[in-house]
Amino acid sequence: MVYLIPCYIDEDARESLPAYILDAVKKCDTFFVENERSARRFLKSIWKEMVIDNYTWHTIHKAEEEVKKLFIEACKAGKTIGIISEAGCPGVADPGQVLVGAAQQLGVPVKPLVGPSSILLALMASGMNGQQFQFVGYLPIDLQERMKTIRHLEAESAKKNCTQIFIETPYRNNQLLEILLKTAQENTMLCIAASITSKAEYIKTKSVADWKKEKIDLHKKPVIFLLCSFA
Repeated sequence: MVYLIPCYIDEDARESLPAYILDAVKKCDTFFVENERSARRFLKSIWKEMVIDNYTWHTIHKAEEEVKKLFIEACKAGKTIGIISEAGCPGVADPGQVLVGAAQQLGVPVKPLVGPSSILLALMASGMNGQQFQFVGYLPIDLQERMKTIRHLEAESAKKNCTQIFIETPYRNNQLLEILLKTAQENTMLCIAASITSKAEYIKTKSVADWKKEKIDLHKKPVIFLLCSFA
């Protein structure tokens, strides 16, 4: 069995994890994790009696072929495996999908466990279309390509009546917001969801025109951007 074990997005939000996750953790003997140090700390926080050295640990590192080979060997050896990303849910805008794909090819049962996903939490709180949406990951770094992509996302949102969801490296959030406000149409709706589940959680949806009237500092904060256009 392969368990997809969600991790809290913020350490102060441990209540966001269902109690049954601990039951799954106790069944595992091998862990494939995005960051071994933080994964160990996370598991000890939910199971203080856990003896860390009794388990086999592998770091995913974007699931290179070597890690995938180790994962396949563990599956064939009948190991019960837990996959843990740095925050949120493995395989959803986080490492793990390559390993899950290997498990599916081998016919090994995969058990996804309920936990916080910043993408879905942001969508839920945005007031935007939750019936039709797409997550497009990171926008291009090149300025011209980034502006072109924003216009394309706007046009596609208006045509399909869908919500566009994207992210940026935390230290470039302010730059992305600046380009969004310069490029997008005044009546385009923009949701900024920052530091989700933390004490500093901030989720607001406004038109681009209204965002231009407000000063906000997103530097080094985990942010989800959502866009919906009616033009």
